Amino acid sequence: MRDVNSPSAGQDAATSDATEATTVGEPGAVQVIVGADRTRIVLSGEVDADLGPELQEATAEAEQRGLPIEVDAHHVTFMDSSGVAFLARLSIRSEHRVRLLRVPPTVRFLLEVTRIGELLDVVDDDVDEPFEPVEPPA
Repeated sequence: MRDVNSPSAGQDAATSDATEATTVGEPGAVQVIVGADRTRIVLSGEVDADLGPELQEATAEAEQRGLPIEVDAHHVTFMDSSGVAFLARLSIRSEHRVRLLRVPPTVRFLLEVTRIGELLDVVDDDVDEPFEPVEPPA
């Protein structure tokens, strides 16, 4: 019996490893944008343990601002427990209920399985409330 990780008939292990190496996901990124009335954290790519320090910094910066926090997850391609822990940490530390915007199916599944989604307001889009970033000081 062959599992999905085994080379198929006529495919050797070296070919399988080369194929796997070329399907590496997009590296994760975190960006914090401060607006007049809320802070937006934009996540993209693979949100995993490699992004841990950046997630910690984003949490600290958003918490320091004291504004309502929203997380735009539209461009997240993968999330592991590091991302789930980040969302839980934000929801616990924020004075306001955290909004999670434009959640892809992979993240929505994690929210349901871990029940972290109960701690957040999940919003499919944010067209009703345009986000106006505050210009950084010159």
